[in-house]
Amino acid sequence: MIATQIHQFKHWLQYHPSPSFRKMFLILKRIRQFEIVTPKFLNKCMYAIYRALSSVVDSFIRIFLTTPTFKGRAAYVGKRLYLYGGIPHISGPLTINIGDDCRISGSTTFSGRVQATNPTLLVGSNVDIGWQTTIAVGNQVIIEDNVRIAGRAFIFGYSGHPLDAKRRAKGEGDDENQVGDIILRKDVWLGTNVTVKSGVTIGEGTVVAAGSVVTKSFPLSLWLLATQRKWSAKSINNKT
Repeated sequence: MIATQIHQFKHWLQYHPSPSFRKMFLILKRIRQFEIVTPKFLNKCMYAIYRALSSVVDSFIRIFLTTPTFKGRAAYVGKRLYLYGGIPHISGPLTINIGDDCRISGSTTFSGRVQATNPTLLVGSNVDIGWQTTIAVGNQVIIEDNVRIAGRAFIFGYSGHPLDAKRRAKGEGDDENQVGDIILRKDVWLGTNVTVKSGVTIGEGTVVAAGSVVTKSFPLSLWLLATQRKWSAKSINNKT
């Protein structure tokens, strides 16, 4: 409401028939754009101070607040967890097990299927889970050692809703045939914005290109690229 009134007032000043009012608009605009001219050396010093203070504050929050809080929700967390940028959003009856030396963005979502008996997320050691990644666990999602998951990946072991529109409107959950385990074997790398469907196993050492949608399992050591609804798979060892 206030923002709308301010915008209307600015528009009224800017296009007022009187030159005095239009001049007042320009004066106010210059005031808004006012800046202090500072030497480059001072700018660099101020930036260094800002970065140092930010790092200290972020480290304090991570060590004494967000990491212990996340450990309180997880069933098991190994050594040297680096949880940056907050605490992941966790929903549903999800059991979480994290290995050693993992790095997880706080801007992630972990969910467990409500209808499942014990949905479980198993994360190995030395795993990276990037910014805005969502992992939806139907029954089980296994992420083995040394896996890299870039930002905005979507790993869904369940859909959450039935295909039938009338049942969706009633708020019913998904069917069992829409649910499946997902396994990312050792050394898998998922690029940015990759989607992995339920029931998929991605073989050891496989690299999935950014933006790809994986709907079926693949063996080990492949480069996977989805373009124009077609898959291109090439052995990392160049043996097809």
